[in-house]
Amino acid sequence: MSERLSAIEPLTAVERIESLSGRDLHDLCDATEAAIDAGGGFGWLSPPPRQTLETYWKGVLLVPERKLFVARLDKVIAGSAQLQRNARNNEAQAEVGQITSHFLAPWARGHGLAGQMIEAIEVAARAAGVKVLNLDVRETQERAIQVYQSLGFKQWGHHPRYARADGAWVGGLYFTKSLDQEEGSAA
Repeated sequence: MSERLSAIEPLTAVERIESLSGRDLHDLCDATEAAIDAGGGFGWLSPPPRQTLETYWKGVLLVPERKLFVARLDKVIAGSAQLQRNARNNEAQAEVGQITSHFLAPWARGHGLAGQMIEAIEVAARAAGVKVLNLDVRETQERAIQVYQSLGFKQWGHHPRYARADGAWVGGLYFTKSLDQEEGSAA
């Protein structure tokens, strides 16, 4: 029987969501807390109160320029990423998007979900006319950097004082990827 159970692969999915059920909000907050505790809290160094997290995620859904993507492992939200577009009045950067708040809870790693979220964002970005995607990450996020590089993102910059964590400065890396087939080699 145990051989049969070990052969069962977990169900994985990535989707864009426009509303959060009570269960999804709970799962998203749990995954966020786990990621923050593991050092990947997209700005947070320790988990804030649950109400703050709930308010944050509800607020993300209200911002027209942000699209929220979630990764699910066996139907439970395990991580997220956001596609952020510039404000409509920023015509000069209308074709530029930013990937933000990308994380995966430690218990969900190893199933390809981090890359699947980025790929889903790329599909949505292309459909919206985005030609360039940018992102930034702490240089200590080695696995995330590997994922970005494996998906064709090119590092273009380094900031030695990107963030302050545990009383010390942490460097940050900046990445870009051209989604425009004609300019694919320019990035």
